[in-house]
Amino acid sequence: MDIPRIFSITESAHRIHDPFTPEKLATLGSALRMKKDTRILDLGSGSGEMLCTWARDHAIVGTGVDLCQSFIEQARLRAKELGVADRVQFIHADAAGYVSDHKVDVATCLGATWIGGGVAGTIELLTRSLRSGGIILIGEPYWRQLPPTQDAAKACLAGAISDFLPLPGLLASFSSLGCDVVEMVLADQDSWDRYEAAKWLTMRRWLEDNPHDEFAKEVRAKLTSEPQRHAAYTREYLGWGAFALMKR
Repeated sequence: MDIPRIFSITESAHRIHDPFTPEKLATLGSALRMKKDTRILDLGSGSGEMLCTWARDHAIVGTGVDLCQSFIEQARLRAKELGVADRVQFIHADAAGYVSDHKVDVATCLGATWIGGGVAGTIELLTRSLRSGGIILIGEPYWRQLPPTQDAAKACLAGAISDFLPLPGLLASFSSLGCDVVEMVLADQDSWDRYEAAKWLTMRRWLEDNPHDEFAKEVRAKLTSEPQRHAAYTREYLGWGAFALMKR
């Protein structure tokens, strides 16, 4: 059980697997006004940077669940590095359908709402682990500007223009699901660059170390095409944000 290999290669050097910088992740942690021992469940926790740094900075306790074994291993090492291994744990499992044994104060899924079949299903899934009055934290793309064609949308790695909404529409959709939007922190073009461009050096180093790997051809093709694709499409059209919600 693991994620597709291309992701485990391209993002192997990432600590944050979303278009957020450490500064934006820290801003989000402060914005939530968390008290000591706030309990967090993070579905699709990646390399655990959010839980580990928030445990260090805000003394939260938390559980992360992710499908990628190598990311889980990185998260556990990061927890030890920051001295918070007694406050956070990381579970290698499919986050789809995962429900905590104990109610949490913050239930989050940043950039992996496919685990619930979309935003609505992921909010429902997170709510099953959430105490009354707790915060749901969703990370989701939106259109900074609508792509001019379906091909342009697909170049942003969407299936179609209809896959995402403009920011006002996304916020309205949360309201239609019975949630108040109580905070948000948005990616910008620089944080998109840090997320995407960091993959390119990772891919180049991987190719140098694995020239005869059967996967090398696919990685080479991706390295050749990704800088231009990102500059022309993702950087211009696609936004991303973390949205804090509370059920009405």
